[in-house]
Amino acid sequence: MNQDTPAVGAPRPRIEGRLKVTGAATYAADVPVPDLAHGWLVTATVSRGRIRDLDVSAALAMPGVLGVLDHRNAPRLNPKAGGFFGPDGSLQLLQDDEIPYAGRPVALVVAETPEQASAAAAAVRVTYDVEAHDLDFRLGHPATRPASTAFGPEADTGDLEAELAASAVVVEERYRTPEESHCAMEPHAATTWWDGDDLHVLDSNQGAFSVSEVLAALWSVDRERVHVRSEHVGGGFGGKGPCGPQVILGSMAARAFGRPVRVALTRAQVFETTSSRPPTDQLMTIGADADGRLRAIHHRAAYALSPLAEYIEWCTEQAKILYTAPAIRTQLTAVPLDVLPPASMRGPGATPGSFALESAMDELAERLDLDPLELRLRNEPTVTPATGRPFSTRRLVSCLREGSRRFGWAARDRRPRSRREGPLLIGTGLAATSFSAGVFPSTASITAEADGTFTVAIGASDIGTGARTALTAVAADALGVGTERIRLHLGDSDLGMAWGAGGSRGTTSWSFAIGKAAAELRARLADPVRPVTATVDTTTMIDYQPARERQTYSAVFAEVAVDPATGEVRVRRLLGMFAVGRVINPLLARSQVVGGMIMGLSMALHEESVRDPGTGRQANGDFAGYHIAAHADVPDVEAEFVPDYEPQDPLGLNGLGEIGTAGTAAAIANAVWHATGRRQRTLPIRLDRVLEPGVTG
Repeated sequence: MNQDTPAVGAPRPRIEGRLKVTGAATYAADVPVPDLAHGWLVTATVSRGRIRDLDVSAALAMPGVLGVLDHRNAPRLNPKAGGFFGPDGSLQLLQDDEIPYAGRPVALVVAETPEQASAAAAAVRVTYDVEAHDLDFRLGHPATRPASTAFGPEADTGDLEAELAASAVVVEERYRTPEESHCAMEPHAATTWWDGDDLHVLDSNQGAFSVSEVLAALWSVDRERVHVRSEHVGGGFGGKGPCGPQVILGSMAARAFGRPVRVALTRAQVFETTSSRPPTDQLMTIGADADGRLRAIHHRAAYALSPLAEYIEWCTEQAKILYTAPAIRTQLTAVPLDVLPPASMRGPGATPGSFALESAMDELAERLDLDPLELRLRNEPTVTPATGRPFSTRRLVSCLREGSRRFGWAARDRRPRSRREGPLLIGTGLAATSFSAGVFPSTASITAEADGTFTVAIGASDIGTGARTALTAVAADALGVGTERIRLHLGDSDLGMAWGAGGSRGTTSWSFAIGKAAAELRARLADPVRPVTATVDTTTMIDYQPARERQTYSAVFAEVAVDPATGEVRVRRLLGMFAVGRVINPLLARSQVVGGMIMGLSMALHEESVRDPGTGRQANGDFAGYHIAAHADVPDVEAEFVPDYEPQDPLGLNGLGEIGTAGTAAAIANAVWHATGRRQRTLPIRLDRVLEPGVTG
């Protein structure tokens, strides 16, 4: 075996790119299946209560209708089934008459065509016994409880009160972020059928193996009898991590009617029946000496969740990582409300958490009359501030310094409202951030074929990130051959246990497994008889408590133009510098972090789920009302990587899927302050929050 040029590090285009741009790639709702029926959801219009009556007679009389499933006739599911955080009541669809949140599926109409199913679903009549619901999210809510510490303990180091009392300057401000929807390009869809006791699923998800585990638990069958495939997925951002309603209801209908059933959600149904990023309410207190040395950081944060399931929006993590201080205290709390259980959304915890921390740091720099960049540099830690653990690698200073140089930060006048272009106010801002990195278990198999090629099988998920292309490069280098000799199979639960595309740990986890399988295979290739297969499970190879703190880092710089007469904010420039370990494919990696920065821009200026206080339903649950950044909103975006190598990874890798989003909203908010002199502590930065009364264009 030989290879002229290493594949890892080369900017190669996506392997499946031609399939996608020509429409040849098949998604969960595209695959032809014989004798296919179609399901259509009926959802609750109230946020809390019980079903008094459900009249399906008109629907059953309509053309093509095969039947209607509801809580009275639906197959029974295992009530103890759960997901990543344990038992999850949101999985128990059509099991009783209770309504725990608006948008809860209350029936599924099954018909010969989607048009017939949709028309019949509109004919179903549901009446409710309505109960008072609670959507009053706030930090001081009476039902607030401590959040789970499954991701690690809270910080409580030093004498916080004494350090704050001794501080020359103290910033104490409150920051809020709204509920946000994932808005993947492909709506959730699943095609399901039963073959005896075996369940087959074509689903749009971020982890075929984990979805198969949940389905196996729901149906009380062996996991090996559940076969989930997700070959192509049109985006996820965390929203396709959980086992979605489309696959649960589809599998119920397929069993009830004895034929394949496809449930493809409309965009409005995606908004109301799939999980979102929860709102946060955060109180930041930071104390510092007159020279900018931090003395204390106190981060109190709350997020909304449902009583149906546990969840962690780890907003306080960065307060324990980014800056050194003698005293650090974090307090993360959860507020149970009548909502669908939330799910991770790109940069969970770190994205809303960095908005609070990095906005407060900017406010501290203002009150100290100190450059915000210099403030961060003066508080660079040598070990992890809250635990004392050494860092595995830490290139945040490199990100800040190189980003400053490229952006032209040194020429900035710190005074707000100091730069104008006609009626427009121009401002610049920055933010730093980190995101937890690591590796989770996966299984990989590699077969040396008789024709000299290698078949790599791993249950990875490519949700549009380019995982196929990256893993092909990893396998080629590990085997010492060219990429043209690698055939990669992924997106299938039958390929074995594998971590999903989430937590910025997908590529690192899969690459770890592929590298180990390649090493084992190469040791066996002396055997001339082909095919030869090597399979590894990395579960026992992974140290879940590595000796050093493992993080990725970024520094984001933003320039905005603000029209005070209209309240309009336009981002002109974004520059991100990233330290993410060794980069497998610079072309795809840049695409990932640029996309993340654009998502952060969207968070800063546009995205907000608005709920009707009377019904609890989302009032803007479509792309007409829920605005996400479009081409006209996207500025000149530059993203680059500082040299980095993760010593705790065999290939030097760290994740990069989410670091681009975390930090961007804070950089933009800080730039808006620099332009206008007005702090924006609540996202999104709407027109009415920027508009200056009495100013005319």
